[in-house]
Amino acid sequence: MKKKLTVLLTLAGILGTTAAVGAEDLVEKVTGYLQKDVKIVVNGQDSALTPVYIDGKAYLPVRDAATQLGYTVKYDEANKEIELDEAADLIRASGVVVSVQAKEDGSARIELLGSTWVILNVDKTTAIKGLDGKTLTVADLKAGTQIDAEFGPAMAMSYPGQAQAVNINVYADRLVKEDTIKEVKHTDDGWQVQLDGLVLNAGKETRVMTSQGESLTWEDLKAGTKVKAYYGPMETKSLPPQSPVYLLVVQAQSPITGTPKMSPEAAQEYRNLAWAQVKEQVSHITTKQDEAAVQIVSSKEAGVLASTDEQKKLLADVQAANGNFVTVTYNTDQDQLLGPLTAVFDFNTKAFVGFNARR
Repeated sequence: MKKKLTVLLTLAGILGTTAAVGAEDLVEKVTGYLQKDVKIVVNGQDSALTPVYIDGKAYLPVRDAATQLGYTVKYDEANKEIELDEAADLIRASGVVVSVQAKEDGSARIELLGSTWVILNVDKTTAIKGLDGKTLTVADLKAGTQIDAEFGPAMAMSYPGQAQAVNINVYADRLVKEDTIKEVKHTDDGWQVQLDGLVLNAGKETRVMTSQGESLTWEDLKAGTKVKAYYGPMETKSLPPQSPVYLLVVQAQSPITGTPKMSPEAAQEYRNLAWAQVKEQVSHITTKQDEAAVQIVSSKEAGVLASTDEQKKLLADVQAANGNFVTVTYNTDQDQLLGPLTAVFDFNTKAFVGFNARR
């Protein structure tokens, strides 16, 4: 847990002596001695701190002492308070901004996908810089922007995690194209993916993953797979143009081709099963019980959060067998922030597997 020490400032308190001698004379001048032969040891290590002795008591500069003790210093001018916040290591991640939700106060909520999947709050306290060191603003972040981010150290216990962005370095604005793969082939330099009117060349730095941050292999990509590509920004002038690709995101919950349509009776059975699982969220659900969308999806494409050991085992077994899930989706009054609520069932046994991750 983050520790915080608040020091209430008075003029007498700053000097460390009783100094109130009148309304117009709140400070008494004191004499101190810089004791250079006294060593200050922090966690067994010598420090550069030197105490000042006043009336037999040792005093240390607040900011220097706080730095040595692992605290950051914040000064509240209005309340005349110094806050010492326990320093903690920031979390680092790199990737592409896949969505931006601007707020009225000028801040934004961005979704980062790459080395991790995380939601970051970006505001005026966030330091945003380009490769040239130029200071940027929240408005410079958009879908397709490639960044390195430092955030935290506190993380909300959600999926994905949510945190405050502290530092953001902007590398490039990637182009974005959502399409269905026409062909995937292995080349001498890596992999090549053909979309409609565009050829993407992938190298070792290219990531392939689901929209829930799960890593995939190139063998998982096939003709007919729907993806969102973050590429470029440079393209060749050939026909079709070619471009390096930074990130390929397989779009979740693509309908299974070739699967017979579910009968109305079967779909209603799944709605009834799902309604029993969402009873704690009923007050937020805006979809009527009998109007929830029911769909058969590939187990490889669903971002399911299994809770119990039994559910986790079922999830692993179905995915290992390349099986299918049935999803039942409800809209809620929290969709703008979290996304819809989706219950997931095993296609063969109708057993409840869990809920899809909500943003």
